[in-house]
Amino acid sequence: MTTGALPGGPLELLFERPDLPLFDLPEPLEAAYGGPFGLREDCVYANFVASVDGVVALRAEEESGHIISGGSAADRFVMGLLRACADVVLLGAGTFRKAAGHLWHAEAIYSPAAALFVQLRRRLGLGDHPPLCVVTATGEIDPAQPALRDAIIVTTPAGEARLKGRVPPTTRFESGPIRLPEVIEHLRAQGHRRILTEGGPTLASELAAAELLDELFLTRSPTLFGRLTADGRKGLIDGVDLAGREVDLLGVRRHGSYLFLRYDLQQ
Repeated sequence: MTTGALPGGPLELLFERPDLPLFDLPEPLEAAYGGPFGLREDCVYANFVASVDGVVALRAEEESGHIISGGSAADRFVMGLLRACADVVLLGAGTFRKAAGHLWHAEAIYSPAAALFVQLRRRLGLGDHPPLCVVTATGEIDPAQPALRDAIIVTTPAGEARLKGRVPPTTRFESGPIRLPEVIEHLRAQGHRRILTEGGPTLASELAAAELLDELFLTRSPTLFGRLTADGRKGLIDGVDLAGREVDLLGVRRHGSYLFLRYDLQQ
């Protein structure tokens, strides 16, 4: 399969606000997504998959998203599309550690549309892959991970000392007190206008609490996990109180029993 088509057919559009930005998508990507797609010029957007009961992270050491999504091809396609539009991918250290060996490239998550993702990035004036930006206060990440090649590591002086000389020479450090508004400001100063975060919930919660998160793409997986006291499972917003902050629904798509929701957090 090389056309970007999805097993089981394209996403079904159920609702979409009519005034959203539009990119010049390659036609097969637009067909698979169930219509056009775009992002505002400067935005921080998050992508998560959650069970019906709201679990986005498991207590297990393995990467949670694949387990919660059940390996859905449609979910992987949307992840690929969002990566293909990103100037940079922003991660917390916990998510990075759980995804050993992974590259945060569009084709790494959905290879059937690899050539189309490259074509889209060229139309957007982007390089073949978005660089990775990892936020780690302690520097306790595996310096041998291939994703660190050409990556940005935001850390403290102690974290930089732990990693210096152990990561690829093309890895860049931004060292000092970690303040997310400054992290976003620095990324934008480097020309990274569309910033995608794929987690984890701790980083997404901090971005939302600081009112830095503009949009949320949330795949609702037809699964139930449940939670026990102190079992390590987390919801999307964890460890902060947002006091019932309202969000605006921008779009709903469906693929089988999966729902693909898009929200504006800066209404």
